[in-house]
Amino acid sequence: MSPRPYVLLSCAVSVDGYIDDTSPDRLLLSNTADFDRVDEVRAQSDAILIGATTMRKDNPRLLVNSEARRARRVEQGLPPYPLKVTITTTGDLDRNLKFWHHGGEKAIYCPDSTVPKLQANLGDLASVVGAGPTLSLPAMLDDLGSRGVRHLMVEGGSTVHTQFLTQGLADEIHLAIAPIFVGDSKAPRFVNDGVFPGGTAHRMKVAEVKSVDDVVLIRYLPKHSSGDFTS
Repeated sequence: MSPRPYVLLSCAVSVDGYIDDTSPDRLLLSNTADFDRVDEVRAQSDAILIGATTMRKDNPRLLVNSEARRARRVEQGLPPYPLKVTITTTGDLDRNLKFWHHGGEKAIYCPDSTVPKLQANLGDLASVVGAGPTLSLPAMLDDLGSRGVRHLMVEGGSTVHTQFLTQGLADEIHLAIAPIFVGDSKAPRFVNDGVFPGGTAHRMKVAEVKSVDDVVLIRYLPKHSSGDFTS
């Protein structure tokens, strides 16, 4: 069996942990330099994943925007864009979303019973793959590994990040902290409630902390411990 991809979760949050506010418009938490950093991470990935809710709400194209980075991928024998991946349980995804009509190849993972519905709706816009009776993320990762995906970048949203983390499937987290407060408990956060491996006794290893203009980037390694804390 092919190895599963290295899974990197990428998210921008406010100081108080929110990824958006409750207004109709998307809250831009990153700055220009941080958006460029994310573009570089995308260019280094074999696949980029977002959940169906994020697709419906934000309608992103999910591309490598830099022409130079796309050219570099081609020079390395790669397609100009990473594989774009989404997951859904219901299959309720509009075929007119930008996701399907920009970039290179797309794949959608869903419960086995949802495959016919999506194939009928999307046609040749994406490869539709059944991932078990209830959409198994481990099964999805196994399938992506068999397709040659070695690095998977996950860009949300909250439910998707929570699922990867509570199931112990995330190898790295990139958390970009913007210098703002949202202050609205109805707004979405980085993760939802859940039972996380090790609970509050598990302190993740911090691999890097750096400033990206006015944003602070922290790289966490969830599967590694930072060791005992001493005061």
